[in-house]
Amino acid sequence: MLQRLVVRDAARILRSHGRICSRAASIGTRQWSTPLAKTIAEAIQTTGPISIAAYMRQCLTNPEGGYYTTQSAHKDQFGTKGDFITSPEISQVFGELCGLWFVAEWMTQGRPQGVELVELGPGRGTLMDDMLRTIRNFKPFASTIQSVYMVEASPSLREKQKTLLCGDAPIQEIEIGYQSQSKYADITITWCEDIRLVPKDASKTPFFIAHEFFDALPIHAFQSVAPASNQSTVIQGLNGPIEIKQGSSQLVSASKLTNEPQWRELLVTPTQPSSTITTSSRPELNKRTESPDFQLSTAKASTPSSLLLPETSPRYKELKRQPNSVIEISPESASYTADIVRRIGGPIQTQSSKSYPTGAALIIDYGPASTVPASSLRGIRAHELVSPFLAPGQVDISADVDFLALVEAALNASEGVEAYGPVEQGAWLQEMGVHERADMLIKAADASADKELIRKAVLRLTERGGGGMGKLYKVLAIVPESGGKRRPLGFGGRLES
Repeated sequence: MLQRLVVRDAARILRSHGRICSRAASIGTRQWSTPLAKTIAEAIQTTGPISIAAYMRQCLTNPEGGYYTTQSAHKDQFGTKGDFITSPEISQVFGELCGLWFVAEWMTQGRPQGVELVELGPGRGTLMDDMLRTIRNFKPFASTIQSVYMVEASPSLREKQKTLLCGDAPIQEIEIGYQSQSKYADITITWCEDIRLVPKDASKTPFFIAHEFFDALPIHAFQSVAPASNQSTVIQGLNGPIEIKQGSSQLVSASKLTNEPQWRELLVTPTQPSSTITTSSRPELNKRTESPDFQLSTAKASTPSSLLLPETSPRYKELKRQPNSVIEISPESASYTADIVRRIGGPIQTQSSKSYPTGAALIIDYGPASTVPASSLRGIRAHELVSPFLAPGQVDISADVDFLALVEAALNASEGVEAYGPVEQGAWLQEMGVHERADMLIKAADASADKELIRKAVLRLTERGGGGMGKLYKVLAIVPESGGKRRPLGFGGRLES
């Protein structure tokens, strides 16, 4: 009997070893669309399917092939010649009104001193450039700005921002990043890779701007599945599935989990090899014949993330009762939001660390105003939507922002703040005076062609019909808590001096 068991186990090991060797050979010989695709596939071969968050992180910021971190000097992701265009690139009016919003908020808060401007994901630097150019016309506010911080992980984008904002001024490496002098007055600009590197000082007044930043932060996706027919629960551990029998002390609620729908994480796995995959250094030339390197599959068992993240909000728990519901959650977005609001309103446990909340945050991005994002992961290349699993590292990847999740994170992190919005970008720009400012530019323009360009640009930013930017993009404001006694400008409020 023992001999038969040994033989049977040996045969099983040999078959398993054969499958592993076969998969390894397939990965080694397969023609992947990019070197990063092969790297990701090799990681999956070693550890098993990975989360969407891990995949996004690799594709966007891997130092050896990430979309934002290894783009060549002559390649620009932004603008008409790049992959996408953002609001600041469409019209200078957008950045001017953002700058005006901070001036108005500063005045409403009693003109505090020690102002710091912090931009998250600054792109080319166009938004901050337009803001600073506008702010310098308001001398009292401009004179209170002690520093500008740019939270940027891409060395190539940092160089573009430095050239635009600082010109020929030298840049030096410092302990928290890099530093140079702005061409606007005597303002120091500091670049940090992460918001946690931006110094915290309760005596300062921090103003944050995040435009199309949160949409690029990694997400996890989960699907609600019907309860299993058996009474055991399986958790996907780091070393494979772990079965927990009913009544096991390892998981008190194991039996309960099988009596109601459960969350299963959507994981990234390689696709089957296809003859249409190419290895061209210019994927856009083979767009019609390319196939994605990866695909989504539903985890066969619970993962630590599926047991934890969907339980953090009543909004997710409600959807869990509906089998086949899909939700997307971004823990990093919640973390960034919490860091921001604690600098504005102080942490809940130690309110004394900031006796009087000051500062504000303006978040502008795309996503639903009141629902949980679902199946929104997308790739963008050459201004067209493509699979997010196509040509990893050469395609921009993003997902809808869950604005209500940001609000929850903000209010849970600090009692010293309140949130307004999200409101549609078109409505916010109109309330901020976009048409009045456009009329001023049109009157100052000499050529009729320039006048028409201004009109078209403003219309593009404010259009609220169909899939217009004025409707798709939302604006959220986080300001010091006032008991709801005043609304910020652009959110139903008025300028207060």
